[in-house]
Amino acid sequence: MQKFLNATGKSSLLLRLAIAVIGGYLSSLAFPRENLHPLILVSVALLMISVYRLSFFKSMAVGFAGGLAFYLSQIEWLSLYLGPVPWLALSVLEALIFCIGMVAIAFCWKQLEETNFRASIKYVLIATSLALLWTSREWVSITVPYGGFPWSRLSQTQADSFLSRWAYWAGLGWLTFVVAFIASALALLVLGGLNSKKKIRFLTIWPSGAIIVLLTLIPALTTIDSSAETGSIKIAAVQGNANAGLFANTVRGSILQNHLDASLLIADQKIDLVVWPENASDLSPFASAQAREKIQDFVDNQVGVPLIFGTITERGTKAFNSSILWEPAIGPTDWYDKKRPVPFAEYVPDRDFWYQLAPDLIGLVSRGYEFGQRDGIFEVKGSKLGALICFEIAIDDIGKSLVHDGAQVILSQTNNADFGKSDETFQQAAFARLRAIETGRTVVNISTVGVSAINLADGSVAQELKTFEAGAMVQDVPLRKSITPAMLIGSWVDLFINLSTLSLIAISLWIRAVSKKKEPA
Repeated sequence: MQKFLNATGKSSLLLRLAIAVIGGYLSSLAFPRENLHPLILVSVALLMISVYRLSFFKSMAVGFAGGLAFYLSQIEWLSLYLGPVPWLALSVLEALIFCIGMVAIAFCWKQLEETNFRASIKYVLIATSLALLWTSREWVSITVPYGGFPWSRLSQTQADSFLSRWAYWAGLGWLTFVVAFIASALALLVLGGLNSKKKIRFLTIWPSGAIIVLLTLIPALTTIDSSAETGSIKIAAVQGNANAGLFANTVRGSILQNHLDASLLIADQKIDLVVWPENASDLSPFASAQAREKIQDFVDNQVGVPLIFGTITERGTKAFNSSILWEPAIGPTDWYDKKRPVPFAEYVPDRDFWYQLAPDLIGLVSRGYEFGQRDGIFEVKGSKLGALICFEIAIDDIGKSLVHDGAQVILSQTNNADFGKSDETFQQAAFARLRAIETGRTVVNISTVGVSAINLADGSVAQELKTFEAGAMVQDVPLRKSITPAMLIGSWVDLFINLSTLSLIAISLWIRAVSKKKEPA
């Protein structure tokens, strides 16, 4: 085992590569739909152990292998959209960022081990440092390039766990840190048990154990209020079960008709608002008289209440992925344009450059949607409803801006038809639950094909529809105005974690420089 710890020989490196790949793959089982969330602790611990005391290039190679397994296993659903090339390309890009983070983990871990702190303090210090490095690397992944890939976060695995309540206190970044800290402590415990020269005793691990107890006890004892604070609004959310994929060859108007037909399920019910998902109308009512007449007739004569629905709109030469508020006897009165279109799906950044590399693939994205500039607040019967579209549920700033703009409920309109019956829609539904907890708002997640669910502010699911079936949810949704701690300090927590990580790397470099000077010539 000492041979493994010292990473000497080809067989040791192969073993580390195997451990990294296994750790990366296990992460996929912790994510929805498998949802074996405790496995994320094993996954992260194995990934960290795999780079223990490795040199720069070896930790980069092992980290890249682990990162590739981490992403490939989680986002295989991406291949259903444009084939294997985007799936592989995105996984490789994220694995490169991942391996840089693993290099930092290996380097800082090795330097901190050389310090003269008492064993118990060193144990806590290293576990904290590894968690900081992981969380900051995750922040980089969800931020760059082109707005990053806001998926595959450790916090995403905890939607069904009591640890999810940390999102209420400090946001999703802090929840990732908590998971990473527990996994880091586990990695240190395993390594201490494997290395006969560094047996871990109770006096060494009890401070870290006490911190873990605290990190689990606080959310376990946290009670989150989800009751109405300023009344309620009765919302009917309709899932049309429409083949609304970007490349679906459907009859024009059929997707709109699907949602009109599914809305018959709410006939004669007393409601305040109807919500359809993203792309619920494949015909823009601003360009199609037929669509306009059908929607106006539905709003005026069938439900008699406002309708919020998704469609593609055009203004001049610009196209937008939009959500429209349509009112009885009036028509469209407000709209929201998606602020963060998905790169390489809804638009192609630096198109000329990427077209030279993959002309056939880039050519499939024939038009690009513009970035919206309007706020996502719709006012209906005196209530403020915050709207976001599809993958925006995974972007931290979107939910925060809606709450700070006064949203009392959040409507998450999405179209998951491109991803078939894969794990993607379940992973996205996990984000909706976490956002409900983080923002303190009910999140109505309505999809063309599912998962559609109404998530209360405490993370509980009030209603959920079966996937790939037409259906409707009718619910008295509580209106809330209080601000959660996460909405107040979440951004500052992220900043503190990132600044702490930079300081940690600087200190580790200083320790390395000092130790080099002390080495005999």
